[in-house]
Amino acid sequence: MLIAHFVAAAIAPLLVRQWGRNAFLALAVVPGVSTAWALLQIPAVLRGETLSASMPWAPEFSLRLGLYMDGLSLVMTLIAAGVGALILVYCARYFNDSEPGLGRFAGVFVAFAGAMLGLVLADDLIQLFVYWELTTVFSYLLIGHKTELKESRRSAMTALTVTTFGGLTMLVGMVMLGEAAGTYVISEIVAAPPGGAAVNVALVLVMIGAMSKSALLPFSLWLPAAMRAPTPVSGYLHAAAMVKAGVYLVARLTPAFHDAVVWQYTALFFGAVTMVLAGWKALRQFDLKLLLAYGTISQLGFLITLLGAGTRAGALAGISMLIAHSLFKAPLFLVAGVIDHSTGTRDLRELSGLRTSMPGSFWTTVVVLASMAGLPPTLGFAAKELAFGAFAHGDVVDTAALTGITVGSVLTVAYSLRFLWGAFSAKEDVAPTPTHSPGPLFQAPAVVMAALGLLGGLLSSLADPLLAVYADTVPATPGEEEKHLALWHGFELPLLLSAVCVVGGLVMFVFRHQIVWAGTRTALPDPNRVYRRMLAWLENLALQVTGSTQRGSLPIYLGTILVALVIATGWWMASGRIWDGDYPSPRLWDSPVQIIPALIIIVTALFTLFVRRRLFAVVLVGTGGYGVATLFYVMGAPDIALTQFLVETVSLVVFVLVLRRFPPRFSAPALRVRRMWNLALGLATGVVVSSMTWYALAGRQEPSIAEGYPAAAKEAGGDNIVSVLLVDIRAWDTMGEISVLAAAAAGVASLMFVRRRAQPRKAPGGVMALSVTQPPRPDEDQDRADLGGIRIAPRNMHIEPRWQHTWLPGADALPTERRSIIFEVVSRFLFPVVMVISVYLLLTGHGSVGGGFAGGIVAGLAFTVRYLAGGRFELYASAWVQPGALIGTGLAVATGTALGGAIFGTNVLAGGHAYIDLWILGEAHVTVSMLFDTGVYLLVIGLILDILRSLGARIDEQIERDTAHEEAGTRGRAPEPAEEVIS
Repeated sequence: MLIAHFVAAAIAPLLVRQWGRNAFLALAVVPGVSTAWALLQIPAVLRGETLSASMPWAPEFSLRLGLYMDGLSLVMTLIAAGVGALILVYCARYFNDSEPGLGRFAGVFVAFAGAMLGLVLADDLIQLFVYWELTTVFSYLLIGHKTELKESRRSAMTALTVTTFGGLTMLVGMVMLGEAAGTYVISEIVAAPPGGAAVNVALVLVMIGAMSKSALLPFSLWLPAAMRAPTPVSGYLHAAAMVKAGVYLVARLTPAFHDAVVWQYTALFFGAVTMVLAGWKALRQFDLKLLLAYGTISQLGFLITLLGAGTRAGALAGISMLIAHSLFKAPLFLVAGVIDHSTGTRDLRELSGLRTSMPGSFWTTVVVLASMAGLPPTLGFAAKELAFGAFAHGDVVDTAALTGITVGSVLTVAYSLRFLWGAFSAKEDVAPTPTHSPGPLFQAPAVVMAALGLLGGLLSSLADPLLAVYADTVPATPGEEEKHLALWHGFELPLLLSAVCVVGGLVMFVFRHQIVWAGTRTALPDPNRVYRRMLAWLENLALQVTGSTQRGSLPIYLGTILVALVIATGWWMASGRIWDGDYPSPRLWDSPVQIIPALIIIVTALFTLFVRRRLFAVVLVGTGGYGVATLFYVMGAPDIALTQFLVETVSLVVFVLVLRRFPPRFSAPALRVRRMWNLALGLATGVVVSSMTWYALAGRQEPSIAEGYPAAAKEAGGDNIVSVLLVDIRAWDTMGEISVLAAAAAGVASLMFVRRRAQPRKAPGGVMALSVTQPPRPDEDQDRADLGGIRIAPRNMHIEPRWQHTWLPGADALPTERRSIIFEVVSRFLFPVVMVISVYLLLTGHGSVGGGFAGGIVAGLAFTVRYLAGGRFELYASAWVQPGALIGTGLAVATGTALGGAIFGTNVLAGGHAYIDLWILGEAHVTVSMLFDTGVYLLVIGLILDILRSLGARIDEQIERDTAHEEAGTRGRAPEPAEEVIS
């Protein structure tokens, strides 16, 4: 089910592009089939069986990827998948084909449903947290669907901030709980719950996460703001997903910690208070969706109160109300969407006479509001009777909770009547609202859920055995009478309280105008305003702290770090007298040859302190880097030496490209005192770091882990230990490093590109056409067109229906003084040779010197040579594939190889190798790691190309513009703005 949801989410944009809004009908099949499958599991669950599947993840930490379905998970699966399928059908008529971002919305919505299913089926605390945060991210994208609206973006950010804060707090509690229990498997924790003060703290932290997700006070401000989302999102988020995640977590852990006072009292207090205060706030709303939003917060408080009470009766009433709430809240939002579509407004002050013009929506609303208000014969009535009975014969705490939910239920009846009156009644001072009739498919999902809510009440006794499967997991308190879900319990206190709620709600509805008047004048400060003021204060504090500590001076930052390092480590090294230990005598060198690169490194480092020209400083730093690479080589590390040589070369190129926009000399010579201070600090840092390294290696107490590397390399099928380390043993580290490289590429490009990056198009024969139209003709008094200093591509690079064979055609656009025939000829021979060498390094890296990283850098240097010889047009022509595409492909190949190990092997990033006989070509050694290395190879090429385009081609454009402006200023006129003709 989970895989199907995420696959459907991935292809949803394609389906929407092909079928328009009707693609939602196809997407509804996935949660629909999941619902049908869940229904088929009811007989097994009724027999007391559970469905589970698990795979070891990190056995050393008691972590596993596990799925688990019992009575509670089955109910939540039916809610998440069933309601999700109906709302996807609703989306097929709610949206128009012209809706911006409809494909993205469809994909995110289906992924949101999949994440919710994963959350309720997860049997591991960390796995549950991953799905928990996925629902947060997806809800952020759905709430902020209308990205052009500031309020939409602000509401999405509010939801993200509040729920993420709660989620991170919950994560701390989960770790504490898992460590205390000795396992993170939820079913095992529930079967054998731990105890102690640490567990109580963990339960408080977990409850904070649940309260923030389910929008209980004081975290409820994000849910009304989320009404900026499209109505289908509101219906699904409020009824079946997101907010139900916190309710589910409380229900999942209550069987284990039902007797924990901190868990029980926190749920009772905040649940009851939220139910009352949110219900009171709902009575003052004029927007139908806002009225329902505050009603949702009130009902969520009701659910937390019932499911956190720690009694069997409360658990049975809670899971019954959980189903009832989904079946009445989702259709109410869908009806609000129908009204909004049909009338163009949701303001109940402007709506009048819809009872006669929209009878289908009216009667649907009557049924679901009856369930929400707790009127017979609906499921809401049966569940509320159980809820009153769960606290009817308890102690003082139960009596207080009963009082709270009774007052909250009175308010529920009142705002239910307010919704019905505001949406459908004919108001004396308001003209009948013009409408257009909604289609049957548009109204069908709400009708189906309303009918299920009605049948649930009539057939409640048939649903009781299934719901009792979960309720029985909560031990009954001594003397507690066993409760059952039924439509009629006799003339008892719960029936009397239900009548009190109805009468009280009617009275409050009659005095609705006075309540609005009184509530407006006694209202507390707006939570959203308080929240924004807190954010503004925090931002101002951050600016003050940043302004005081971050002075914009890189030498000061680096000096502060190094001083702290020298003092912190040097003090402990000196006071601890670690040199008194029994250490072997230091060896100054293995061979006198090592002295030569060491002297080069020292001399170039010292000279760098005194040169004034930036280019000289860069060359000296690069020379020092080459000296380090040479030292690696003479010490028997050719792989590291090769990588160091290549990285230094690329770094030199990047520095030189950037220095074109800097003055040739440093701004001001450093004072003599400053230079001496820098020299002293550098020497102290070198001594301290060298001492740390020496004592750490010489003081080793255990055998080196490196002793096992040769055997591990042979097991992985490789002879190059360094390569095997990178792509087999430490492949997770390499995955992280290439992700950082991808982020670095995005960062470099974002610093350089103020507008969207150019998207070159491929011309026939693989030549990149930079000019997609004819160049503009010059004016009568001009010998050439003025493009504001931007050069156009040569004629032989325009898109034409013929093959191009010219080598370095982009060089034709370079000024004559910048061209070098010798360089162009040499680059013609170098480019294919260097590319072959790069592929060779890629293929042989597992058995000898090389690898994907080194090969990628070599290929990038080949493109660098071609760019330096032919200019930016030649760069576009030779590397017509977008750097982002190469980076994305490289990440996809590496990630796909990693996941393939779990699918076809034993675990993620599992390797394998084989020998293939290629006849006269010999025997080829093929490894899975080579595929992983190919991803690294492509990503590194993309990174270098992105740097060349950002720091090379784009700076070329800037220089051309500046030169043109200078020339125009010399001639006494400003250049006319012209549209850039490069693609």
